[in-house]
Amino acid sequence: MNDQTQTGDGHEHGGLGDAEYAEFMQLAAEEGFDADEVAGALDEAGQGPLPVLAVIGRPNVGKSTLVNRILGRREAVVEDRPGVTRDRVTYEAEWAGRRFKLVDTGGWEQDVLGIDASVATQAEFAIEAADAVVFVVDAKVGATDTDEAVVKLLRKSGKPVVLCANKVDGPSGEADAAYLWSLGLGEPQPVSALHGRGTGDMLDEVLRVLPEAPADTFGAVLGGPRRVALIGRPNVGKSSLLNKVAGEDRVVVHDVAGTTRDPVDELIELGGRTWKFVDTAGIRRRVHLQEGADYYASLRTAAALEKAEVAVVLVDVSESISVQDLRIISMAVDAGRALVLAYNKWDTLDEERRFYLEREIERDLVQVQWAPRVNVSARTGRHMEKLVPAIETALAGWETRVPTGRLNSFLGEIVAAHPHPVRGGKQPRILFGTQAGTKPPRFVLFASGFLEAGYRRFVERRLREQFGFEGTPVHLSVRVREKRSRKK
Repeated sequence: MNDQTQTGDGHEHGGLGDAEYAEFMQLAAEEGFDADEVAGALDEAGQGPLPVLAVIGRPNVGKSTLVNRILGRREAVVEDRPGVTRDRVTYEAEWAGRRFKLVDTGGWEQDVLGIDASVATQAEFAIEAADAVVFVVDAKVGATDTDEAVVKLLRKSGKPVVLCANKVDGPSGEADAAYLWSLGLGEPQPVSALHGRGTGDMLDEVLRVLPEAPADTFGAVLGGPRRVALIGRPNVGKSSLLNKVAGEDRVVVHDVAGTTRDPVDELIELGGRTWKFVDTAGIRRRVHLQEGADYYASLRTAAALEKAEVAVVLVDVSESISVQDLRIISMAVDAGRALVLAYNKWDTLDEERRFYLEREIERDLVQVQWAPRVNVSARTGRHMEKLVPAIETALAGWETRVPTGRLNSFLGEIVAAHPHPVRGGKQPRILFGTQAGTKPPRFVLFASGFLEAGYRRFVERRLREQFGFEGTPVHLSVRVREKRSRKK
């Protein structure tokens, strides 16, 4: 794959070097694309991981209403009672032309765990994942003991914080907001998430403290051990697997609910090199805590993925592949991480279960056929030696770079051999493209018309066949040439 992968020093222009960029822009001009439009597309696609903003606070202070206001649409579930299950806790948002990830949290099971413990647990997970925090306080109620407890966590984290004084519906509420100076987190931003009052000023302050999305650097590897997140639904064997690869009991393994600490980061020697494993186990199920545990596990998984480069998703083969398994795999793909599927408890399978499992994989996991697969047993250590090669394969695909010249030769062959279907008397055509980023690979295709989703999937499949990309999501964005009236 040496001729397919390039790790040059072109960090500018969406990852292209100066000469390659100049040649590419000339091609774009010949095809009638506006230079600013092309440059903007490359810069947008070439951005590294988006910065993460966590919204935290005790129950019923208006966090989900604020999230919906920031997103500009109703995404987060809003109810007056705490305990509303949310499958998704991370969203992509934009303000003033800057994109960022938004992590929503909610008050959970406070009648069982105690409100302080519930909010503190969520805050720890959310702060772990975040580059900056919006701390929402009910200005009408004022600062409570729970708020004070969260403030201690925030100070300990060292993360930048924007204090949102919510439920300030008019000028009369400004005095209530001013009282929140006492929390020691700087100026309270008076906001009405319900009506939108003050949210723009608050988001301006957020952008001031939120780091810019880092520029992508092709082939650059951050210092230190590669970071691996072990994720999967509760009791799938994450802690057992970590203990097995470590060769010792690093993490407590028990079926009883209890541990709610931060993900455990472990430096482990494996396959002749050191890895940093992030164990996301620790939330155990009780019947009356099942929904809360699932929510905490989801939040913890999001935090671990933000820190990781590759996700090893454990699937319990003794049970049918569940909706929760699929959701966790989707979280890893959506986060843009390299992906390895580890089918655990393989030693428990009989021939009948193995037959049905293969059918489930073909049916339910067709969208991630590109992910390396390892059949393991965390209990016996079966096939643990295959885990490292699978992780290395996924990381190599995640960092693969296709030179623009080779990519356009490939695209030309596709268009000639498999043109887009004619729709409405017109036949859209891919004109040219470039890879604007890695980790994961991100491509921008410039076309003469709208490309249907099926054709995009076809192009992605062919990209994988030609250039590898095993173990990594591949992002394709398409820019359509705008019609311009030409003066005669």
